[in-house]
Amino acid sequence: MLSDVTTPQDLDDRFRETLAALPAAERRRDPADPVTDDAPLTGAQLLDLFDAQVTSRQLDLAGRWLRSFGEGFYTIGSAGHEGNAAVAAALRPTDPALLHYRSGAFYCLRAAQVAADPAPSAEPSTEAESTTETEPTSAPVPSADAAVSEAEPSGSEQATEAAGNFTAYADAARDVLRGMVASSREPIAGGRHKVFGRADLAIVPTTSTIASHLPRAVGMGLAVERLRRLDSAGRRTGAGVRVGSGAGATHAPWPPDAIVVCSFGDASVNHASATAAFNTAGWYDHAGLRIPVLFVCEDNGLGISVRSPEGWVEATLRAKPGIRYFSADGSDPVQTYAVAAEAAAWVRRNRRPAVLHLRTVRLMGHAGADAETAYRSPAELAEDLDRDPVAGTARLLAAAGVATGAELLSRYDETGWQVRRLAEEVLGEPKLAGAADVVSTLAPRRPVRVARAVADAAARASGPGAAARAEAFGGKPPELAGPMTLAQSINAALADGMLDHPQMAVFGEDVAAKGGVYGVTKGLRDRFGAARVFDTLLDETSVLGLGLGAGLAGMLPVPEIQYLAYLHNAEDQLRGEAATMRFFSQGAFRNPMVVRVAGLAYQEGFGGHFHNDNSVAVLRDVPGLVIAVPARPDDAAPMLRTCLASAAVDGSVCVFLEPIALYHTRDLYADGDGEWLAGYPEPGGWVAGHVPIGRARVYRVGSADDLTIITFGNGVRMSLRAAAVLAEEGVGTRVVDLRWLAPLPVADIIRESSATGRVLVVDETRRSGGVGEGVIAALVDAGYVGAARRVAGVDSFVPLGPAARHVLVSAEAITDGARTLLAR
Repeated sequence: MLSDVTTPQDLDDRFRETLAALPAAERRRDPADPVTDDAPLTGAQLLDLFDAQVTSRQLDLAGRWLRSFGEGFYTIGSAGHEGNAAVAAALRPTDPALLHYRSGAFYCLRAAQVAADPAPSAEPSTEAESTTETEPTSAPVPSADAAVSEAEPSGSEQATEAAGNFTAYADAARDVLRGMVASSREPIAGGRHKVFGRADLAIVPTTSTIASHLPRAVGMGLAVERLRRLDSAGRRTGAGVRVGSGAGATHAPWPPDAIVVCSFGDASVNHASATAAFNTAGWYDHAGLRIPVLFVCEDNGLGISVRSPEGWVEATLRAKPGIRYFSADGSDPVQTYAVAAEAAAWVRRNRRPAVLHLRTVRLMGHAGADAETAYRSPAELAEDLDRDPVAGTARLLAAAGVATGAELLSRYDETGWQVRRLAEEVLGEPKLAGAADVVSTLAPRRPVRVARAVADAAARASGPGAAARAEAFGGKPPELAGPMTLAQSINAALADGMLDHPQMAVFGEDVAAKGGVYGVTKGLRDRFGAARVFDTLLDETSVLGLGLGAGLAGMLPVPEIQYLAYLHNAEDQLRGEAATMRFFSQGAFRNPMVVRVAGLAYQEGFGGHFHNDNSVAVLRDVPGLVIAVPARPDDAAPMLRTCLASAAVDGSVCVFLEPIALYHTRDLYADGDGEWLAGYPEPGGWVAGHVPIGRARVYRVGSADDLTIITFGNGVRMSLRAAAVLAEEGVGTRVVDLRWLAPLPVADIIRESSATGRVLVVDETRRSGGVGEGVIAALVDAGYVGAARRVAGVDSFVPLGPAARHVLVSAEAITDGARTLLAR
């Protein structure tokens, strides 16, 4: 007997020895009977769990084989975690799942469930409306294609039976193998990464290694419950629930009584993202709001080579307020299934969060390149091997008389042969052929459809929705309110958005009762109710996670980040989670979202760097992210409408960066001139005033022939003031307001720069990593040969009080920079 396992061959040999040594039962058991008198699983169900586990194990072995000759690019496997197949069996295939990268057996079992019942009913169960304590039944484990008979089958019959059983798992195996070899035919990510995910399986792809998907799971749970309640109310009135807006609305993606399941590793309990998710779920539970999420911690005791201290994970999970704790031994499929079924039923019935602490082992190391003998003793490895969950399932099957060791070995070998055959097939499949293929799913833009959506919204607001709009605005629509500030224009556009998008929700810190720190959301809760405009706990990771989950569930979330500086501790929710969803799912899943962020500098008498943050580089570096910066009231409303329409139509993730210092600005050139105010257009004017993503606005001062100033945000107002001074000196200026920092309006930049041959880039962000670098690069790439100069913020945090003027751009600095450029 081998004393330790360090290679795939070791693991395979040891498993074979285990099966060969299994004693025969005294009698054969009917597969339809429970495996023991009190077991919740029949022999046939346990056999199906075994098949799912074996498929996952053989996929791990195939991954190492592919890597051995340079054709496999992902070797993090599930060996030792295969007990999670029983968790999948205890759930319904319509329960949305976000899976840990070691949840391979869960994926295989879920795929077999759907293959057995390819069109599970999405209709709500009677239990969803019931207030009784009757626990719902879980989805059945798919039945074996051929039951084990009383007479032991011949070798050929064994092979036929095993081949038939593999049929249910073939699609899942092919999916995983295609991911390993980066085949462009892989069904969810298309060769961009190896992920567990498929829309028909209700498995949302996640590449998370650090629990960054947990905040999204909480958001999904909140949205699922909200939609369930809306659907319940709709059925009582005959209206039903719709997701989206206008003619494009669809039904909620999951049954009303669905629960969300989210698996992760034990080391992840220490990560800030996990802490945020647990805290948010518990916080909402304490507040009386329901979050039907089942967290599954697959605890193998290791984070790569770092051990979780004995008892730490259990103590941590038990201590989470508002989250019910369940525990099971992942090497025992019967116990795991029973506890998982109990936990799932509890979450489904009570609509409250719970965690299943599943104790597992890790076999074959962290990944293919991991030499775990460097940090684990042979005795420790042998101890883990004794808890091999696949071997544990085999022992139960043999002891119950459902199958002999020889029969199980035949199934194991047949599955291995089939997996190897599929691996050889997918090796020849095409890979992504070029950059265009890679980015094709990243963030598709359909500007014509977005413009049409804005036009449709205008038609509804002036037509069938006119009465509701008048009522929402108290009989005085914003177009009759006179000139508005930037803050007032955004407020009115948010209200119009709420009217047009029934599933839109505005949330964040202080946005509801207070109406926002700067009054931008004032009155929205009174107009639309606390279910659509609500305050969150003070945690930006959770705010964005709620938005991610809500968008995935079919809502149109508009979360607010109170200050730009507060975003930085949570930015991975945008980079690693939001922006990657379409990329890794080829559009099968999307998380539309418009994140409102108050930011940039120039607040007088307030702040320091936390309230005057001019760092946007981290946002501009996120592929596919839309970044809008409205400077004027007459741009803010149409740009917000565009972002909402783009999110609804294309699933875009938009950041709407609002310059705080311009929120309540009224004047441009002189006190009292009111030239920074603007009227709000009536719906009939929305189409003519539509602002497409990536289009700049140009102001012409004087002849506009001498100089082009390219800027954004606060720089627009300062540049217009500078241009007025230059006009008195006979200089004609074009002031280009970028409006969009991503994608940059490159065509407008090139056109307006070429018109004068002199470009002054006014960048209120920092000189290093600022927006100006991107503008200059765009000019160089386009072959611009004129003169160019930058006026940018100093590479510094923004200090408190008057000292800020030393590091920020000023109108005087712009004027001086223009004169220097003109003197060349």
